[in-house]
Amino acid sequence: MMAQYLEIKDRHRDALLFYRMGDFYEMFFDDAVAAAEALDIALTKRGKHAGDDIPMCGVPVHSSETYLLNLIRKGFRVAVCEQLEDPAEAKKRGSKSVVRRDVVRLVTPGTLTEDSLLDARRHNFLAAYAEIRGDGALAWVDISTGAFHVLPCPRVQLGPELARLGPSEIVICEAQEADPAGFVPEFRDRMTELSRASFDSSSARRRLTGLFGVSSLDAFGAFTLPEVSAMGAIVDYLDITQKGKLPLVRPPVRESLRGTMQIDAATRRNLEISQSLSGGREGSLLTAMDRTVTAAGGRLLERRLSSPSRDVEVIRDRLDAVSFAIDNRRTAERLREELRKVPDMERALSRLGLERGGPRDLAAIRSGLTQAETLAETLSAEPVSTLIRQNMGFLTGHAELIDLLDAALIAEPPLLSRDGGFIAPGFDGDLDECRTLRDEGRGVIASLQQKYAEMTGVTSLKVKHNNVLGYFIETTATHAEKMRALSDTFIHRQTTANQVRFTTLELSELETKIHNAGGRALEIEKRLFETLRVAVLDRAPAINDASKALAELDLTTALADLAVSENWNRPEVDQGREFLVTGGRHPVVERALRKQGGEKFVANSCALSDGGDGAAIWLLTGPNMAGKSTFLRQNALIALIAQAGSYVPAESARIGIVSQLFSRVGASDDLARGRSTFMVEMVETAAILNQADDRALVILDEIGRGTATYDGLSIAWATLEHLHDVNRCRALFATHYHEMTALSDKLVGVENATVSVKEWEGEVIFLHEVVKGKADRSYGVQVARLAGLPPAVVKRARTVLDALEKGQADNAARPKAIIDDLPLFAAQPPAPAPAAPKESAVEKKLAGVSPDELSPREALQLLYDLKALI
Repeated sequence: MMAQYLEIKDRHRDALLFYRMGDFYEMFFDDAVAAAEALDIALTKRGKHAGDDIPMCGVPVHSSETYLLNLIRKGFRVAVCEQLEDPAEAKKRGSKSVVRRDVVRLVTPGTLTEDSLLDARRHNFLAAYAEIRGDGALAWVDISTGAFHVLPCPRVQLGPELARLGPSEIVICEAQEADPAGFVPEFRDRMTELSRASFDSSSARRRLTGLFGVSSLDAFGAFTLPEVSAMGAIVDYLDITQKGKLPLVRPPVRESLRGTMQIDAATRRNLEISQSLSGGREGSLLTAMDRTVTAAGGRLLERRLSSPSRDVEVIRDRLDAVSFAIDNRRTAERLREELRKVPDMERALSRLGLERGGPRDLAAIRSGLTQAETLAETLSAEPVSTLIRQNMGFLTGHAELIDLLDAALIAEPPLLSRDGGFIAPGFDGDLDECRTLRDEGRGVIASLQQKYAEMTGVTSLKVKHNNVLGYFIETTATHAEKMRALSDTFIHRQTTANQVRFTTLELSELETKIHNAGGRALEIEKRLFETLRVAVLDRAPAINDASKALAELDLTTALADLAVSENWNRPEVDQGREFLVTGGRHPVVERALRKQGGEKFVANSCALSDGGDGAAIWLLTGPNMAGKSTFLRQNALIALIAQAGSYVPAESARIGIVSQLFSRVGASDDLARGRSTFMVEMVETAAILNQADDRALVILDEIGRGTATYDGLSIAWATLEHLHDVNRCRALFATHYHEMTALSDKLVGVENATVSVKEWEGEVIFLHEVVKGKADRSYGVQVARLAGLPPAVVKRARTVLDALEKGQADNAARPKAIIDDLPLFAAQPPAPAPAAPKESAVEKKLAGVSPDELSPREALQLLYDLKALI
């Protein structure tokens, strides 16, 4: 056995080997040590190798998915080694023969299909990047849904695209001239190297045509050599990991970089589109917008927000669909009720294609297609939009498959086919007979006994059973002659002192059937399951189309529900360059305020329009804590949401197509790569200035704040000029450098705006209102006091600030003179509070006096007495 283990392990050195031993997957040697630590399970030993104990650990087969998930999340790959024959068959070759085993699947992060290993509302992409003669391409597939895409992708664009997709695993060529991970270091730990042969374009083309059963890829599009190479590498990797059982993959869809809004990794992180800065979903735009009721609809929403369209007609069709759902609320609510019953057909179909599915996956297909027919009927009498009408055609035409599955399956089938009991009674006569024999054997024997008694006229005849003869017919000796007279039917077996025993061919056959009924029933169910699986796979393209149509309906009605409940409105999206938002709101912040106690979000408007092809920039000044960053982010998100095809959180919006969205907001460092906060800020700013075109929307916050004041001001000044003169884009530029407000007089595309505040009795009140104009103060000291700095520090800060501002106003005080006046260590600890004074004799005397009760003479005398006490 150990020789077999070592031989299999030698072929899978980079993976933990789950070696099937009966009801357990066992691991040995270094695999056992690593797995025991990662899974926090007991490490034991089994036998010896080269004189040393062999470390061993194991996990139960029935709960192995939980352990697999933990190992995958911790960066391991797992080779699953199964028994390929029954142990009884192995014994026929000799008592010491080893059961034949081999790896049936290599489990990696990008090749998961089990529901327990996946997030139902997120795609699990496996990507591949290929380069040929300087041209690059990126392909990606989700084998749990069958989605397959490819994109021409120069290396400089690799980071943004991977950030958009968030693949679990990336396949690269081990022989590439330059390391792609150098361009995307954040994805380095997700990269898997394959040999050059896996990326060979000629071999790749053969793999792809073989997978899709076509002679040429021309029917799917005109693919470049790098695109074919990347797609072929994915197919080769799937062949390696799935051991020849290729998943159901749809024909590849070729995307274009110009088809979607380009958003780089830093912008996605800053805007918290699909996950918050803390890494979770809560606090992200996706969570704030997700009202979908199906898993496929949730995945579609994430795709739309990650890849907003730049096609005006596509966007308008999506908005028309949402408008239909808003205008027909009663119909939309009925649709949502029916959609709640729709299971995840895409993933069920994928598991069936990989032979990992079970009866519940068949039931999911049945239920999903049934709901599709119901939804189509609901919509049939409605004046639906173009997009909904296009999808309605995919919801019907499944009656034959639905009828087959409905007749074949019980209402609530078990998870695994090996459990049996999922085929409905009456569907298969042989199965019904086996079940009857298995479950009602005694009744069948009793019926046969009654039949024989009537045939012979011997009412005392009995059918009995023992371990020697099995089933037999027994009668007394006095009636034996009647039985012998029917010798064609009754065959003599045994005579005892008082009884004579017979059998019949029918009884012998029935005995065999009863003994084998349980196993036979299970075999029949497995055969029927395979028949049903093939029937479903024959309809796979139509099922996938229905699933996509259901997801589209789910997303449409979910966005309508969001718009109605949150008072979102339809944006106008066109090919112009205007960016006009009236009463815009930040959807995530507004939701958070409501959850925290109902504080109302202050809406603000934004107008970036030059009327031509020049720059349109707002230079935003104002105090800390006033809401500048929120204002910047909300306008970026409104553009993104509009081009995703949704209503937006604003009273109205007119969005000229945004080709690129850039955000440089917030402070962070990258110590692992030796980058300070300021260095990260400059790298991200450089990327914006080098890439932004005239249809980009850029939001920048506090450029230059990570360095010396004059350096920072110079960089911010030059950056704004470059955005205006070279990039000529739309931008929101927030800064504390009030000196920059003078640029509005110099640059025609720059306008000043500020976030207003009120001062009241020394307190700062943030109004969170953005108005035209400029701020002359940052109120940093006031914010510091609100943050809880010690009063002595706040007081000292005010003193230093007053001196600096006076020196600047006089234009005479030099920095050294100010420092001399305000020495670096001039801060003093606060003086101790004075001791409370002792009570004086005068005060003691007065404490007991009631003036209203004194006569004039008594008052005069009191005055003399008090004077005497002084």
